[in-house]
Amino acid sequence: MTQWRVDTGSQTLALATSGGIPQVIWWGAALPAHEDLAQLAASTRQDLTGGMIDALPALTLTPESGRAFQGQPGLILGAADGTALHPVFAFDRAEPTADGLHLISIAPGLTLTHRITAQPTGVITLQTTLVADRPIRVHWLAAPVLPAPASAAQMIDVSGKWIGEFQLTHVDWTPGIRLRESRTGRSGHEHPPYLIVPEAGTTDTTGQAWALHYAWSGGHRMLAEELPDGRRQLQFGAPLGAETQPGTRFESAELIAAFSDSGLNGIAAAFQRDIRDRVVQWPDPARPRPVHYNCWEAIYFNHNLADLTAIADRAAAIGAERFVLDDGWFGRRDDDTSSLGDWVIDRNKWPDGLHPLIAHVHKLGMTFGLWFEPEMVNPDSDLFRAHPDWMLGPVDQVTGRNQMVLNLALPQVRDYLFDAIDAVLREYPIDYIKWDHNRLLPLVDADQTRGTWALLDRLRAAHPGVEIESCASGGGRIDAGILARTHRVWLSDSNDALERLRMQHDAALFLPSAITGSHVGPRKSHTSGRILPMAFRAWVAAQRHMGFEMDLRELTQEETETLSAVTAWYKANRDWMMAGTIHRLPSPDPAVTAEMQLAQDGHRFVVFVGQAQASGQILPKPLRLTGLDPDARYHVALRNPDDRPPQSRGPNALKSGPITLTGRALMGQGILMPVAWPATLWVIEGERL
Repeated sequence: MTQWRVDTGSQTLALATSGGIPQVIWWGAALPAHEDLAQLAASTRQDLTGGMIDALPALTLTPESGRAFQGQPGLILGAADGTALHPVFAFDRAEPTADGLHLISIAPGLTLTHRITAQPTGVITLQTTLVADRPIRVHWLAAPVLPAPASAAQMIDVSGKWIGEFQLTHVDWTPGIRLRESRTGRSGHEHPPYLIVPEAGTTDTTGQAWALHYAWSGGHRMLAEELPDGRRQLQFGAPLGAETQPGTRFESAELIAAFSDSGLNGIAAAFQRDIRDRVVQWPDPARPRPVHYNCWEAIYFNHNLADLTAIADRAAAIGAERFVLDDGWFGRRDDDTSSLGDWVIDRNKWPDGLHPLIAHVHKLGMTFGLWFEPEMVNPDSDLFRAHPDWMLGPVDQVTGRNQMVLNLALPQVRDYLFDAIDAVLREYPIDYIKWDHNRLLPLVDADQTRGTWALLDRLRAAHPGVEIESCASGGGRIDAGILARTHRVWLSDSNDALERLRMQHDAALFLPSAITGSHVGPRKSHTSGRILPMAFRAWVAAQRHMGFEMDLRELTQEETETLSAVTAWYKANRDWMMAGTIHRLPSPDPAVTAEMQLAQDGHRFVVFVGQAQASGQILPKPLRLTGLDPDARYHVALRNPDDRPPQSRGPNALKSGPITLTGRALMGQGILMPVAWPATLWVIEGERL
């Protein structure tokens, strides 16, 4: 057998072949440099017994139906006329690269390439390419297939819904298949493209875990299968049938692989670092993440200059640095029934265009952002009346939010949208686009995703200083594919801080602070009806990329002072927080959600302890920290002791003043918080002495 290895600082992927498509013989902790890969490959050979064929088909990077593989194949092909194809590949060659290798296998008329790259962020990326010498149909093409560990008892994937994104689903491994497929045309609220496979007993801070993130924005298919012989495989690709036309070249998206021997937090750290430092292409990496003001939940479609300038005055005084004008500025857009596609200023609302508002915003020291929803069209629009043939899907389809989808596979559609958006960006000094996507697609088509990416790439090239936010009814399109072209995600349309506390906590397994938008919403939430105190709403938003989204003219003096103080704290700490790592803290109290943000150099941290509901016990239980130097001493202080309730009447140390403890004490015994009412977020700051 021939063997290879690809290493990062934290993991090794080792592969081998005896003549067919290579297979993974090790994926896990970094192996010693002197590991004998031939012996490692030999150690993976399995016995045979009754009821089996006389050779065990290999679990390769692309399992083949043509080799009697008894699980799900990694490739399902047909001739251009639909006749099923079952090619058998032979390994041809390996092409080493500076940071990985390309493994190339061939069958008559077909070339299959697996590209494996060790990224400087510590993850390994994998991609499959298939080239044919005549047009063929690809029904399913998996990214390079990886084995799942036998030591895992469960897998963790992600589900969710509108205003309830990033819900972790724990599923037991059993013989057979766990299949999840997002066929909504975007990565989706319902099951975005993430998977974690922890070994039994793994917690946030201890144990081994393996994880995958599929970098595709058009829906996906995830398959986790335990074969009858006990082997396990993990497959990711575009949804079944997403390639709708015959072709000669097909490619999976990038599959991002991470390994951790420090619990789920190790996975979180790897994915956060990779998204922030490799995937996202920042216009200005040194620029602090600006505090946003978004006007949507203040005025909705009711745009007028007097109201918006008055709100802008308040926003700037409180500390906002970017003012975003949301939906309602174009066409005849007085509600959500018309004008999508007509990207020209509504002169009834804006007789002088957006210049007066932007000039006022700039005079206040803020930059200006604008909302678009380019991929969509209303039937009641000039664009639809002129080009009904530009719509994606059947004519008689059901609308979603009174809108349909433009077919971005068509070059003329992309040209129209580029010209329309480019004209606005050239006329007005805009540094930010909120790019929305409020409708599920009527059908699955990979060309739609490629078209969207191409449009974004063209706009980014033409306007490299403009940041773009990915919003899709909130968190409906959050993946590394869209983040390679955008700079922020709108995690959820819910600005309810209690809901956000949980969502942000679970999303931190995959997303860094720097790209996760979080806004202080209205006193009474527009999505839940809850009324929550300003301190809680503000501190929850300050955990991520902070903003406000409410009618600031309605704030009391006390609320204004609280929001201003928390905003000032965010600005003073954002640089190290946005570059740091979010660690989830296992809470002994299910009513408490806690996390710790640790600076890149380990010298500073902040702990957020959220009391989501009343606790089942009388007094708080100790909360143990993580990631500290055991022998170092840390100055630890409660930032907001005045948020304690009247019932907090004992001699709690943090409530009384700062304490100094070693990292060993903070991680071993932990800290005791004061008694808290529900909807309280304690903020504990720590600094290494």
